Amino acid sequence: TMPSIFSYQSAEVDWCEGNFERSTVIAEYYNTVSVGASEGQAGLSLLLAGIFSMYFHMTLSYVGQLLDELSILWTLAVAYSFWYPKVYFPRCIKSRKHFFWLSGVTTVISTLMSFVKPALNAYALNCIAFHLLYLTWRELKKCNDKRVHRTAAAMVLCWVLAISSWISDRWLCELWQAINFPYFHSFWHVLIAMSLLYCCPLVIYFDVNYEMPSFKPKLGYWPSDSWPVAVPYIALEEPHKQC
Repeated sequence: TMPSIFSYQSAEVDWCEGNFERSTVIAEYYNTVSVGASEGQAGLSLLLAGIFSMYFHMTLSYVGQLLDELSILWTLAVAYSFWYPKVYFPRCIKSRKHFFWLSGVTTVISTLMSFVKPALNAYALNCIAFHLLYLTWRELKKCNDKRVHRTAAAMVLCWVLAISSWISDRWLCELWQAINFPYFHSFWHVLIAMSLLYCCPLVIYFDVNYEMPSFKPKLGYWPSDSWPVAVPYIALEEPHKQC
């Protein structure tokens, strides 16, 4: 008989960490815990994706895998729909409403395709990062604010470390198991959340420039600008009107 799609270890993907080594209930203990820690950094916007990711790593079930990946896909779709700059719209798209429809149709088709070969879904999702990096590069060419460039550099650094950890866990698993350190997917969770911590203020900064030209966005760092690692945030300054 075929295993239930809700059954433990029914997914097509199994990460490098040993299963049920720390718990009889949680399949990948450190991968599950690292998702929870990462959600504290990433914020409420990714809460649903985080819950599904924890469920997937707890069970390694087929349903858990698809919920994990599709929640990320739809979160990205919503972000693109609302915050993708109009200046980059395809020529055939004349309004934000039309772009909503384009994003929706593309995401529905991608959702259906994700059932064809689920093992490839994670690779496809990671490829979206290259488009985001390209957009960031385009925006940085038009921006002279050193704080924005600093935040973008931190975002890219965290992403490079994150994707390196992801690839290492996926492709070099035998090596890490041989030295008893199969935890690079856990590092991926934390590092990609840190990358998003820098990415989100950048998206807001560029969006304010396009959509709220009466305000001037200012990028700041908490607790202090002088700290080498700090949390970026956006403050809006309204220019004084000339009489």
